[in-house]
Amino acid sequence: MTNSNRSGTFSLGSRTVNRIGYGAMQLTGPGVFGPPADRQGALAVLRAAVDAGVNHIDTSDFYGPHITNQLISEALYPYRDTLTIVTKVGALRTGDGGIYAACSAAQLTAAVHDNLRNLRLDVLDVVNFRYMAGGIPPDGGAIEAPVAALAALQQQGLIRHIGLSNVTASQLAEAQKITPIVCVQNRYNIVQRHDDALLDECARQGIAWVPFFPLGGFTPVQSSALQQIAGRLGAAPMQIALAWLLQRSANILLIPGTRSVAHLHENLAAGALILPADAIAVLDQLAL
Repeated sequence: MTNSNRSGTFSLGSRTVNRIGYGAMQLTGPGVFGPPADRQGALAVLRAAVDAGVNHIDTSDFYGPHITNQLISEALYPYRDTLTIVTKVGALRTGDGGIYAACSAAQLTAAVHDNLRNLRLDVLDVVNFRYMAGGIPPDGGAIEAPVAALAALQQQGLIRHIGLSNVTASQLAEAQKITPIVCVQNRYNIVQRHDDALLDECARQGIAWVPFFPLGGFTPVQSSALQQIAGRLGAAPMQIALAWLLQRSANILLIPGTRSVAHLHENLAAGALILPADAIAVLDQLAL
């Protein structure tokens, strides 16, 4: 059994993926902008991930911009039939690295074509619409128009499946009136759990839940309880945090990112950890 499928699989629409995948955002320069300091190292991480059994890579053409998708293409094209690449649209970058909402039909169409071109694909497996307005949790504004624009591209055969990112329950329901939604990608981890109810609703509907910043993102999760449990179980604290997510709900798919092959394998090994009930009881109390 490869490292990435020790924790089983789940569906992304018509695709079945291992529950631990890889998030490619960190392959760019600082601030998810510009080229990586070590291009060959970035390519090596992508190849190592697929060699270890990863068949779900999360990316976006506004990472870099364009750079992450170009790295994925350079490292992995032609792609294995089992590989599912999930991208996201709804934002663009400024020349100095800023990010802004880009959700008009024209902008979304251009973004889909950018992803297709840089990934060297004829159709995108899954495209997430990233809702940019509001904070964390998001404010729940209308998303009918951008989702309808993506549904039109889906009808054209450019997108297989549509997902959402940074959304509320009401936005999910709004989108589902237009097209099936196969995944929700919201901020969620062992301490940031404001979306517990939405996660459970997605599980009831068979929708994949793909937490971004599963380890806290730019401010990694830190907890003395996490450290203690990690020491007791002979694992790294971040492995415990990932294992908690896997045991939280069967519809959770993880996409931890890293620039390091060693750290990649450490993340994948979290799929083999089974946390005892007393450890989970302690970890469940870490929510902010």
